[in-house]
Amino acid sequence: MNIKRISLFFIAGLILLTLVGCVEKFTCSVLNCKIKSGEDITFFIATDPHHLSKKTYDDGKAFHWFLNSGDGKLLHYTDEIIDAFTLDIEDSKPNILIIPGDLTCNGEKESHLEMAEKLKNIKKLGVHVFVVPGNHDIENPWARNYFGDEMIKIDSISKEEFVEIYEPFGYKDAISRDNYSLSYLAAPAEDVWLLMLDSAKYKRNKVRDAPEMGGEIPSKTFNWIRECANLAKENNAQIIAVMHHSLMDHSEVINEHYTIENSQEVIDLLLDCDIQIVLSGHIHLQDIKSYKRDNKNIYDIATSCLIAYPNQYGVLKFSPEKGFDYATRRVDVYAWAWENSIKDRNLNNFNKYSRDFFRQRSYDKYYDTLLEISKFSNEEMKAISETVAELNLKYFAGFRNELIHDIFPTKGFKILQDTAPFFIRDYVMSMFNDQKTDNNKIHIPIYSK
Repeated sequence: MNIKRISLFFIAGLILLTLVGCVEKFTCSVLNCKIKSGEDITFFIATDPHHLSKKTYDDGKAFHWFLNSGDGKLLHYTDEIIDAFTLDIEDSKPNILIIPGDLTCNGEKESHLEMAEKLKNIKKLGVHVFVVPGNHDIENPWARNYFGDEMIKIDSISKEEFVEIYEPFGYKDAISRDNYSLSYLAAPAEDVWLLMLDSAKYKRNKVRDAPEMGGEIPSKTFNWIRECANLAKENNAQIIAVMHHSLMDHSEVINEHYTIENSQEVIDLLLDCDIQIVLSGHIHLQDIKSYKRDNKNIYDIATSCLIAYPNQYGVLKFSPEKGFDYATRRVDVYAWAWENSIKDRNLNNFNKYSRDFFRQRSYDKYYDTLLEISKFSNEEMKAISETVAELNLKYFAGFRNELIHDIFPTKGFKILQDTAPFFIRDYVMSMFNDQKTDNNKIHIPIYSK
């Protein structure tokens, strides 16, 4: 081997080492903010749409069992609810739509493809769309077709397919991507950037033969988050973080698999990065929690499920002078049905139908649980189930005020008060231990450095 060839090999080796060494480094593409500094910004937050393609089921026994054994999601009307929500967007003209995961029922490819088409229609209205995956979306072994009496296993999409399908909704416009997850940084506005965090754990789903319900932010992602925060500071931008799972506990009883496993570490990290707002979903509960450290506050705003009662979404308005104002708004399904001349008695009386459906699913769930315990009479089980079902209507809608306290005189509540602690009793009592407030609105002033 001559000197010249050795030199070439040496140079090639140096180049290779350089490239390998750069893989872990933070990279940022050219900023291309669509909304200029000083402008007001309106964000819509619609979480957990759980779209289920009508191509995956019929009116048979299998689907009806699946639907009625669920938690009140109107899976047979996801098409209609999302289309009605699109009409709300067309009428209100927000700048940005954020979807914090669970775009599909159980990761069915057909559902993902249809959801992407619906998001394309929203983009055509001039709205910037940003998504992250939820625990239902990727490598989900529960993906099924429901035809007749049969539940037929079908393929779910991979993480690579998720990025490919949803490339126009955040990934294409990302100014940075994390090397260890599907997290990315987006800068739709000069004043406010979005840190879209992938909290879902889907790598072992196929081995477990079940979707991992819990979530976390990988520790390997922490340095990337810090780099994102530093870049935002250099550009005088504030960051809103978005993740599927909760950053904080939104319930004393129901928090395992809902709050990220490394919650305190991530809270401290985000506070260190001067991030004060996190938008989340997953728990289907309308709830706002906050944490304070060293005179710094961070807020976790959990918006309830779009396709379950009360079928609402979040509206976050940013004003450079005033800060952030969050409120909820219900999807006007009736208006959409009327405008499109749709004759469906459920859609034509949607609020009542959705309420009754959610209430019945709650009643059935807790009655079945009580039946397994075998410590109450049938009359007592009915009374307790009625009470919990009525409470859930208010609790999941975000109300902790006099509306929820109206339940005190009911027979079911009195039975629960007098019985020994068990899950349902603890769950009900935790509702009243929660802060007595309306979780449908909050004002957050601009963080002062």
